[in-house]
Amino acid sequence: MCGRCCRVVTTSKPYKELKALEETGDKGACEFLKIFTPYPSIEAARKVDRELVDNVIELLKADGNFDESRLTFYGCKYLLKNNLCSIYEERPALCRHCPSTPWSIVPPGCGFEGWLFMEREKAKEKVRKAKEDLLELKLLKNKNKDEEILKKITSVEHKIQTTIELYKKYGSYDW
Repeated sequence: MCGRCCRVVTTSKPYKELKALEETGDKGACEFLKIFTPYPSIEAARKVDRELVDNVIELLKADGNFDESRLTFYGCKYLLKNNLCSIYEERPALCRHCPSTPWSIVPPGCGFEGWLFMEREKAKEKVRKAKEDLLELKLLKNKNKDEEILKKITSVEHKIQTTIELYKKYGSYDW
């Protein structure tokens, strides 16, 4: 209830891309831009919450994903001065499900930090288990000559690889 994540937020897409998506009727972009207004610059967002902005930039730099030209910060239109939401009872799903991913960047000291850490660890464990399953399937494949069984194994391997791929942008190949 500190309001920091509503005062200064960013997305993986810059404002121009979100606007283009909004114009095509993309539900996520429409909902986001209905709630959040872009700051005119990174420096303008820093004036609202320097620590949060610098934290996001440092995390993006550490991941090798920092590109200032693609980074836009936004502020919520409905956040009151007392850090409460003026549309809380009718708030959109976007707000109800925030943070939406274990890799969400939250302000330092946020009450969600512990939950996010635990959720990231669960995801990493899921990927590690999937990799172990792939190794077992490889052994099974080497022991089998039946074409039908080999087809099934290949199908399962593909499904597992797809699961690992979902986490690629979060470093799943490093876990």
